[in-house]
Amino acid sequence: MHLLGLGFCLIAVVHGADVSDWKTGEVTGEVVEGRKDFPCYSLSRDNYTCSACIQLHDSCAWCGAPLFDAKKQYARCDNRARLLEHGCPSSFIEDPQTVLEVERDEPLSDKGKVENEDDAVQLKPQEMFVEIRPKSRVRFNVTYRQAVDYPVDLYYLMDLSYSMKDDKQKLSELGDLLAVRMRNITKNFRLGFGSFIDKKLMPFIDPRIEKQKSPCAEPCAEPYGFKHQMTLTTNTEKFKAEVDKAEISGNLDAPEGGFDAVVQALACNQKIGWRERARKMLVFSTDAGFHFAGDGRLAGVVEPNDGECHLDREGYYTETLKQDYPSIALLHQMIKERKANIIFAVTKGNHALYSQLSESLPDVSSSVGILETDSRNIVDLIEKEYLKISEKIIMVDNANASDGLKITYRSMCLDGTTLKDTNVCEGIHVGDEVQFEVTLEATHCVEKRDFVLRIGPSGLDETLIVNVKVLCDCDCEQEDRIVQNTEDCHGGDMVCGVCRCKGGNVGRYCECNRPGMSTAALNEKCKRTNESAICEGRGVCNCGRCECNPRQNPEEQISGEFCECDNFNCPRHDRKICAEHGECNCGQCICAPGWTGECICGRCRCFDGPDGNRYSGAKCEICPTCPTKCIEYKPCVMCQQWGTGPYNEEQCAECPFKVIPVEKLPELNETTACQYVDPADDCTFYYLYYYDEATDNATVWVREHKDCPPPVPVLAIVLGVIAGIVILGIILLLVWKLLTVLHDRAEYAKFNNERLMAKWDTNENPIYKQATTTFRNPVYAGSKNKGL
Repeated sequence: MHLLGLGFCLIAVVHGADVSDWKTGEVTGEVVEGRKDFPCYSLSRDNYTCSACIQLHDSCAWCGAPLFDAKKQYARCDNRARLLEHGCPSSFIEDPQTVLEVERDEPLSDKGKVENEDDAVQLKPQEMFVEIRPKSRVRFNVTYRQAVDYPVDLYYLMDLSYSMKDDKQKLSELGDLLAVRMRNITKNFRLGFGSFIDKKLMPFIDPRIEKQKSPCAEPCAEPYGFKHQMTLTTNTEKFKAEVDKAEISGNLDAPEGGFDAVVQALACNQKIGWRERARKMLVFSTDAGFHFAGDGRLAGVVEPNDGECHLDREGYYTETLKQDYPSIALLHQMIKERKANIIFAVTKGNHALYSQLSESLPDVSSSVGILETDSRNIVDLIEKEYLKISEKIIMVDNANASDGLKITYRSMCLDGTTLKDTNVCEGIHVGDEVQFEVTLEATHCVEKRDFVLRIGPSGLDETLIVNVKVLCDCDCEQEDRIVQNTEDCHGGDMVCGVCRCKGGNVGRYCECNRPGMSTAALNEKCKRTNESAICEGRGVCNCGRCECNPRQNPEEQISGEFCECDNFNCPRHDRKICAEHGECNCGQCICAPGWTGECICGRCRCFDGPDGNRYSGAKCEICPTCPTKCIEYKPCVMCQQWGTGPYNEEQCAECPFKVIPVEKLPELNETTACQYVDPADDCTFYYLYYYDEATDNATVWVREHKDCPPPVPVLAIVLGVIAGIVILGIILLLVWKLLTVLHDRAEYAKFNNERLMAKWDTNENPIYKQATTTFRNPVYAGSKNKGL
């Protein structure tokens, strides 16, 4: 069937696509195969239905044959091969298949090569249909090529506050040059014009009446929120006239109400004149910041912006005094939904602010250019930023994780060598062709089943429509397929081979009359302990009693109230149970007459096992060192998941199972949880295993991430020790200094006390000689002889 026909074409399933296939231009796709050895039989009995089975994994199938599991207790939920092997008729197997179809795939084309010049095709295919099962993935290619002379609609949004007066004059003068430069890029070019100021409310404008009529230093127009001045047109003379005619106004605070203008320019599609198949360019020119949601409360405006068109006949925004400024989230949503591209032409002082705003608009085409004070570089700025936007392709979609759908991208862009996980390619010029590998995955089921996904480049109205139907239900669950009031279900309904009980009946076949009880409550009676599995994982619970599973070997039997006993797990001699001289009863050998075990002096003599395990007890039944399944599986888990443990590569390759890495261990019945510490990094790892005794097969799930102790802060410890030593040294120096000062003060005080209390005798130096010496003549009589 030709791809351009009205029908559709089934995409061939191609596995292992080679890199060389990328440049062929053919639409290729594949259903990505999942694990074929997934343990579908581990489906929980609490929700044992066909829909739960097919949602468990994409390899799981359900046998809806009546009484299929009555005799041999085969699992109804298993892979198709095992169900057929167990005797399920193929007509009763529910195994919905994922299907990928192309419904429209028009070839890529440029303007002038199709009848309508506006219908250039830049993206292929254009429409697909996918039926996909949960946990399944489909992969297909999407091709983009930038067309020659692809239509461009450029709407110029200008801040006409008083500080932009010279910018308006310059834009009017450069209108012709802007049109000429843009037509050098694409001949299909149209130009429009709008302006904005701010809300005419205090504190955004001066509340005085005379200032409301003329807020500028010289006569000017009254303020307004937004005015659509000129519809998109090819008439550049009209653009010059409208820009020249636009009146300057003013406001009081620094930020402007430009977000109102952006939302109205995008919402009023017909009044602005946007074409559906054109690159929508919005140039936002200002020398100030912006108001956003919440700022309107300063003026008493509390009603949120609704994102709808509110322009009157003269082009004025009518809800400017009633609705708050738009939020950045609404701005992002409007740009993305309208497939628009926005260029912020701002002055140098506001470049950082608008760069942050541009980064806050993910998956949309936006850029920021520095505008000269009088806008004399506006033509170069628009040309440069347009080329920057048009040379970058960002693939976007409307897939929502909460809907159970996930889309990822890979591409080689233009280098043609390395396939990378990316949805962005840069350096795309006219005529360049880029392919993206798109993977669609259904992660889980929600109430909704049908979805319409739109995949395409940001900023372009080129879209691949993918109609998705998620296969969450089985055909046998439809009302017309349900067998009502069947005898096999004791008056209940049979749905997909399983009984759905009515009234007070419960049980597998609704055979248990237990009013007020549920099947789950009856299952609790089939547990030996609260922690045990139902019937020890070796039987099914029927009306609160265990019915043990039969073994493939008819001589092997499972027995006991909770199926806890068997006749095949007893000591063996020469690989023979109880040396074939006794019976195995619940794990113990009962010897036949005339036969006994090895007994010396009335007591059993115990030997060390070949693996080094030590046995003890009256009958050598105690083995504290024997490995459990957890210990037995531990080396295989370590080597397969992390490349650690005692096993080398050869030993690891001989492990009887392959681990299933999961983010979180599943909560499944009849499984055992294990945890150990890996000595390689002292981290604790966790795994879960299910052992099927009937087939002697094990399924092991391992948690991908270990629980590791926090790393030892070596640097912090070293710095702490150094700091401690330094601080301790400083403290010791201070203590020493303090003690020294105290000691010196005490000694000085003692010295002063001794000096004050000292008493000295006055004596002359015996060798001291006076300066004068008096001698008396012994014969001198003195004054007594004067009279003689």
